[in-house]
Amino acid sequence: MAQQAISAEQLEQFEAEFHGDLIRVGDADYDNARLVWNGIIDKRPALIARCRGVKDVISAVDSARENDLLVAVRGGGHNVAGTAVCDDGLVIDLSEMRSVRVDPDARTAWVQAGATWADVDHETQAFGLATPGGAVSETGVAGLTLGGGIGHLRCKYGLTCDNLASVNLVTADGDYLTASEDENPVLFWGLRGGGGNFGVVTDFEFDLHPVGTDVAICLVFYSGDRMVEVLEAYLDYVADAPPEVSLLTLSGVIPDEEIFPADTVDELKIAIAGCYAGSVADGERALAPLREIAEPIADFSGPMPYVEFQQLFDEDYPAGMRYYWKSLYLDGLSESAIDRIVYWSDVAPSPLSTVDVWQLGGAIAQVGVEDSAFAGRHAPFLLGVEANWERPEDDDANVEWVRDCLDDMRQFSDGSVYLNFPGFLEEGDDMMRSTFGPKYKRLIALKDEYDPTNLFRLNQNITPSENAQADGRECHE
Repeated sequence: MAQQAISAEQLEQFEAEFHGDLIRVGDADYDNARLVWNGIIDKRPALIARCRGVKDVISAVDSARENDLLVAVRGGGHNVAGTAVCDDGLVIDLSEMRSVRVDPDARTAWVQAGATWADVDHETQAFGLATPGGAVSETGVAGLTLGGGIGHLRCKYGLTCDNLASVNLVTADGDYLTASEDENPVLFWGLRGGGGNFGVVTDFEFDLHPVGTDVAICLVFYSGDRMVEVLEAYLDYVADAPPEVSLLTLSGVIPDEEIFPADTVDELKIAIAGCYAGSVADGERALAPLREIAEPIADFSGPMPYVEFQQLFDEDYPAGMRYYWKSLYLDGLSESAIDRIVYWSDVAPSPLSTVDVWQLGGAIAQVGVEDSAFAGRHAPFLLGVEANWERPEDDDANVEWVRDCLDDMRQFSDGSVYLNFPGFLEEGDDMMRSTFGPKYKRLIALKDEYDPTNLFRLNQNITPSENAQADGRECHE
């Protein structure tokens, strides 16, 4: 269906029932409001609806549906693919809905959809509690959770979406629903890994676990000359690692003059990073072998407040820099796979880019494959390829490096991807089908039920069936 512009009369009606800020082209704060974290994204929406509460979200969804507006939904964080903003349409902006409420006795937290993991950690760590979040505190809760959520506590406590108790959301019809194991359970199944396809989630209820406030962390850097040795040792270590340990490796130049000796700043490096979700003493003993693989360039391992560890990589991902990230689930770390990881790390056009290998398994694999929409429980490792660079003239080279790396590494994968690292979603439906496999039909059925006209399509999109789209148009015309 062709997109239409909202008329002055329709805008006036919308404004009358909207309590947040409506930001238009030409307003003083428009250029700042339309910006997102990823500097490569430059889009100009017709209207930004900065919501203050659920009623504002309902009004925005109703206005978009009734006026055939293109819709982007913005949470509180990164959205590396850039789908949180659009050209000419309506942005439903939740970034000011950031409240977090903790019940320490029940070990639960209610979190609004505009919150970041820094907001969550700030409140939950007051009680020595946490739920699995991401690896950067400025990441938004909503996008990470709906895409699955792979963070620093994953092997002990699972994915972020595994710790969801319930969600509230506004559907394409403007209905306000709760989804949980007991209420709308099929929708709840789809929301845990199926992305933002079924509505605008306004708040999440999470289960919490005892974590911190101090944890033992590993952050040790080795020379790139030892990368094969380090990756082989990493492979051996995680095969028998206790579930409290969740690790990843990062390989790239990482040119930080403040933390590396001068003669190594511009050289290739590999780091092992992670934490132990248990006692500090047990964690230091468990992580010690990772610090002894070779002579480190630098070693920052030791006890650290959990909140600080969650923030440790924040400065490496400043707002406005240019980012392009893609991923693949790996079948393993064979000798050939390790050799290719070394190669692609070495030829990255930007010294800020990394090739990452995330340890999976543990609690992630203990949840049944069919128990949620999330695709990836079968894999022992996730490959994340992060192009991070500063100059627009380097866009093509960095994007090409990521795509070439992924094309090469597919020989070690079934082709499924972690949908929070999706590039620019350029593979479309092919990527979704290869990732979800047999579960994709079930997700299409959910999309047919809750969003048959694909109002919410600026995301890791599940396209409704043609019959559903036709029926949806008849309902709204």
